[in-house]
Amino acid sequence: MSEARTAGRTPGEGPLTGVRVVELAGIGPGPFAAMLLADLGADVVRVDRPGGPGLAIDPAHDVTNRNKRSVVVDLKAPDGPAQVLDLAERADVLIEGYRPGVAERLGVGPGDCHARNPRLVFGRMTGWGQDGPLAQRAGHDIGYIALTGTLGMIGAPDEPPAVPANLVGDYAGGSLYLVVGILAALHHARATGTGQVVDAAIVDGAAHLSSMIHGMLAAGGWQDRRGANLLDGGCPFYGTYETGDGRYMAVGALEQRFYAEFMELLGIPEQAPARDDTARWDDLRAAIAARFRSRTREEWTAVFADSDACVAPVLSLREAPHHPHLAARSTFTDHGGITQPAPAPRFSATPTAVRTGPARPGADTEAVARDWDLPRNPRANS
Repeated sequence: MSEARTAGRTPGEGPLTGVRVVELAGIGPGPFAAMLLADLGADVVRVDRPGGPGLAIDPAHDVTNRNKRSVVVDLKAPDGPAQVLDLAERADVLIEGYRPGVAERLGVGPGDCHARNPRLVFGRMTGWGQDGPLAQRAGHDIGYIALTGTLGMIGAPDEPPAVPANLVGDYAGGSLYLVVGILAALHHARATGTGQVVDAAIVDGAAHLSSMIHGMLAAGGWQDRRGANLLDGGCPFYGTYETGDGRYMAVGALEQRFYAEFMELLGIPEQAPARDDTARWDDLRAAIAARFRSRTREEWTAVFADSDACVAPVLSLREAPHHPHLAARSTFTDHGGITQPAPAPRFSATPTAVRTGPARPGADTEAVARDWDLPRNPRANS
């Protein structure tokens, strides 16, 4: 990587130090993907629009914009597209999350960008993808995972499907697949000098996440309904149970030796043989539930603390950072008064960190222009 790419940067800021990323501001999975690249050391410049993206969140608390820098560009202004293309010419990656065709209409689509920079990796983040009958339709996480069969797997059999926040669709099926695609395409671009478009659709990623389950379904090892399988709460030794104080414990005692230890510590070893008789699972579940209701969550946590029974307390978002294991690993960090997950995964030679707080819209215009050797444009601060 050239000295210009690493000027002013501290060695060891992550394995992507020197990689330049342009993020066209949006909401949801696109910003999270760009944050992950920034956490890994990339120089991510977020191109904010005048007035912001429309989310009712204080920019100072939007941790998905940490480790980034921001400029403000009005893409509908006569010189707006040219400003973005100047950035794209100097970048390795560009991320956008518009509906299909919008970037092209604005003059910053793949053709426009590749004409200036053939090596550019152009990452496109959408729910439905760049083509198909629903490509132009609006949508959100819940609808994407609904169509892939993923949502229908989650929850109790006699209740509506449980909504897993927006973790499964937006971030797992969307952001993480976009990042994998970008890194693969970046590797190809560096080997060949040729960039390409990465079409990351949440429906594709969410469907891909269920690969193992589709294999089990084809083999007859998975029933196509909720609460009837080993990993979906249908099994009494893989699920959650309420404790005496109205909190919950999570049980994952699948293997025989872990299950035996679980039943012994729970105090009902005589019920253990029911594990291998599905006709007795309802009775086993009732016995386990009754035992858990006899003590508080903290008491049960102490019982299982030093065991291989695969039992853990169900913690809240505010409780999680204080768990001894997560605290010892610094899984969470505090930066600028905000407790937040630390960058992941970890690297032995190129450690990562939260270097800066959330980028404020337009705050880095002059610094980016200097560092990226951009043409001076007085409108960039507007």
